[in-house]
Amino acid sequence: MTPQGQPIEVLLVEDDPGDELMTREAFQDNKIGNTLHVVRDGEEALDFLYRRGAHAGAPRPDLILLDFNLPKYDGREVLQRIKSDPELSLIPVVVLTTSSSEEDIMRAYKLHANAYVTKPVDLDQFIAAVRQIDDFFVTVVRLPHRS
Repeated sequence: MTPQGQPIEVLLVEDDPGDELMTREAFQDNKIGNTLHVVRDGEEALDFLYRRGAHAGAPRPDLILLDFNLPKYDGREVLQRIKSDPELSLIPVVVLTTSSSEEDIMRAYKLHANAYVTKPVDLDQFIAAVRQIDDFFVTVVRLPHRS
C-alpha cells in the first residue's frame, strides 16, 4: 500500500504457472493489500495496458513485473512498447526473468527498465526477491499518480 493507504496495482506478466504461484505466495506472505493482476503473454500484457478486449476495464498498474521469455510478444518488445508510449512510460517496470545474460541486462536498461532481477531458483530466495521488490516500490519509491 502507498503511504496514503491505497493498494498498489501490480501487473505480473508471466507465462510460467510455477513462477506465478511463487509470486502470489510472496505477495500474500508479505501481507500487503496490493492487487496482483496476472497476464500470461506479451499480447495479453498489451491488451491489459491498453484496456482492450477482455481487459477493457483493467486498472492502470502502478508497477509491472515483466518476464522476458514470453509467447506471442516477448518481454523485450513489451518493454519497448511501454517505454515508448507517453501514456505508459512512467509506469515502473521490473524485469523479473531467468536470464542472467549480460546482453539481456544491457538491453533491458537500454529499453529503460527500472530494474533487472534474475529469478532465483530456490523457492525461499525467489519469494524473498519478490518481497524485496514489493517493499522497495511500496515503501521507498514514490510512484506517479495514476491517470
